[in-house]
Amino acid sequence: QPVESGGGLVQAGGSLTLSCTASENAFTINAAWYRQAPGKQRDWVARITSSGATDYADSVKGRFTISTDNAKKTAYLQMNSLKPEDTAVYYCNSRPPFLSWGQGTQVTVSS
Repeated sequence: QPVESGGGLVQAGGSLTLSCTASENAFTINAAWYRQAPGKQRDWVARITSSGATDYADSVKGRFTISTDNAKKTAYLQMNSLKPEDTAVYYCNSRPPFLSWGQGTQVTVSS
């Protein structure tokens, strides 16, 4: 299962970079980030395909950037201009999700 890291507490307007490490070639087809806020369902956030094409949920477009390493083993999520509503546990997987879910990494944005 993927292992997410890089979360933490940050003030609104700040930045964080999340990392996700999975088994070799786990993200060969695509890699995606999801998030789940307290009391809410898990939502898709961003995806990157094997060719490097990216797409984002409207709520994060222009602020978040997804990338992977060349081995397609690690996925990253650069998050800028963070808002309190970005507070959630962040997970990586494919889209649709084929991998087991990891523990996620908590991101808390204070106002």
